Amino acid sequence: MDAIQTAVNDGKLLESSAANIAGLLETSTDLVDKAAVDELVQGEHWEELNDRFFKTLTFGTGGLRSRTVGRVVTQAERGNAPEGACPQYPCVGTNGMNYYNVSRATRGLIAYVKQWVAENAPSQRPAIAISHDTRYFSREFAEYAAKVCTDLGVDAYLVESCRATPQVSFAVRHFGCTAGIMLTASHNPAHDNGYKVYFKEGSQIVEPYASGIIAEVNALTSAAYDPIPESEHGKLIVLGEDMDALYMDRLETLMLQPDLLEKAKGLKVVFTNLHGTGGVIVTQMLERLGFNFITVPEQDVQDGAFPTVASPNPENPPTLAMAIDLAKKEQGDIVIGTDPDCDRMGVAVRDAQGEMVLLTGNQIGSLLAYYRTKTMLEKGMLTDANKERATLVKTFVTTNLQTEIAKHYGISCVNTLTGFKYIGQKLCKYEHALPLPEGKSYGELSEDESRALRLQHSKFFVFGGEESYGYLGGDFIRDKDGNAAVVMFCELAAYAVSRGLTLPELMDEVYQTFGYYKEELQSVVMEGAEGAGKIQKLANSYTQQPPKEVDGSAVKAVRNFAEDDFIDEEGDAIPKEKMIMVDLEDGRSFAVRPSGTEPKIKYYLFSQNPTDGKTLSSEEVAALKDDAGSKLKSLWTYLEKDIEVRLSD
Repeated sequence: MDAIQTAVNDGKLLESSAANIAGLLETSTDLVDKAAVDELVQGEHWEELNDRFFKTLTFGTGGLRSRTVGRVVTQAERGNAPEGACPQYPCVGTNGMNYYNVSRATRGLIAYVKQWVAENAPSQRPAIAISHDTRYFSREFAEYAAKVCTDLGVDAYLVESCRATPQVSFAVRHFGCTAGIMLTASHNPAHDNGYKVYFKEGSQIVEPYASGIIAEVNALTSAAYDPIPESEHGKLIVLGEDMDALYMDRLETLMLQPDLLEKAKGLKVVFTNLHGTGGVIVTQMLERLGFNFITVPEQDVQDGAFPTVASPNPENPPTLAMAIDLAKKEQGDIVIGTDPDCDRMGVAVRDAQGEMVLLTGNQIGSLLAYYRTKTMLEKGMLTDANKERATLVKTFVTTNLQTEIAKHYGISCVNTLTGFKYIGQKLCKYEHALPLPEGKSYGELSEDESRALRLQHSKFFVFGGEESYGYLGGDFIRDKDGNAAVVMFCELAAYAVSRGLTLPELMDEVYQTFGYYKEELQSVVMEGAEGAGKIQKLANSYTQQPPKEVDGSAVKAVRNFAEDDFIDEEGDAIPKEKMIMVDLEDGRSFAVRPSGTEPKIKYYLFSQNPTDGKTLSSEEVAALKDDAGSKLKSLWTYLEKDIEVRLSD
């Protein structure tokens, strides 16, 4: 189009955008594609066109994630949908989450799966488990991916309706699938969607699978494909209540002290699924275990618009506001919220003064790590003879309080890069070291059998988590699990009640024993093509110009995970990732990492005061809280000014 070339000449449209527009229109047979581009060109929406076409959405180790509803919705995309509702068609663009990119991702995955099966398991039939959350187009994308699978000779295990992300991991392992697909953008805004890929062990793709799948996907430039002969098509298997029942049986094994529930009959839980998938399993599990709970009626409705919250992210305090209000009205003791795909969990708890207090992801994870480690030792599941084979697994940017807990109880603690796939990779490593009983697969081992084998031959996974509200307490799943987190947290709450403590009081008891640790997460959001460039510039600046002094304190060490070589506590090499961690002489530290799933760069701030074996008084903990809060506030003020300087250079 002449208008497109003129816009390029005038500097309004990127050359890459123009090239991608031309490429899409040359290969697409979808009339919506051409009509939407025509509308945007005629309306001179050059910024929108740049955002949609400045690149082809790259399939990375996290899969795909992008907008499925544009900032500017064309009439062609809106179709028959009313204003303000989900459009009839997803946003057109090589950088959008749409059928074009779902087709590329699925066909690339299928190509790799077939190759892997032919080389490693020729007697098996390729199979892919597929699930989705409640987001716009999630069901449509899941059904489309299943059709592509069956059209190309791969069996598709498709959920009957929306299910939580961890159930994909469970399905892959239980049904012996070669891979899994989850259509979700987790806790992102309503306009986003995404595509996550799992491989045969049930964890998200890591090497050596990742590079092979990425190469196959990114080599495809068209949505079109030719189905193989119908006689060679794959089967479509629908997963529903039968799978749920198997999964819930496993969830129940996470309870370490079921007898505590009798002592916690008066405990009242308020649960919200934030319009997502959490209501499918969580409410059944709470009822099954006998907890006293209510839900937030307005948020029970599965709705990809997430109409009652500004963000469906339980990390953000306002997201739990309706549930907290209901808890105040109904005398609830605990508020629990899960994100749309139910792999994250946030909580608020009542303190000794009767006020509802939000716990951070680091606090929730530390309480669970403490309780589960301590209880396993007390119950003899772990002993002095075998505990050296037990471990916590966390990410580098998760609190070192968990390191101290592990050290205190004599178990190991292993750090990984951010992303639960790396925790899943560790679990795969531990599993592959096991001698399997004759005639059994890994997935068929009971929890008792699995633990006994691991404590004798490998590593037993006690607990793992990320500061970003993701937790895992058993390795029958290889991803963070909001359903499991609710079960574990409710037992933790019952334990606190049995001791006459509120959860904040139990948290302070942990601080008194292990030291006071405080963390904060700050994010700088920069959207679109221009924002992506700024994020890259800012991230690169820390490598090119590492800080020597920060907020009045000398820099003690800088760890550059993109360029330097590191090994973890088990001697395994840490993959390269764009992240730096800076340790200051005064005991504070911070990490800088571009998000892999959102248009933001994240800053993790840390303050730590270990006890060195001494038990702190409640007054000492209170003083450390005030001191750490002011020091981290000062650190972020400094970093904000430094960001402006780095972007202006």
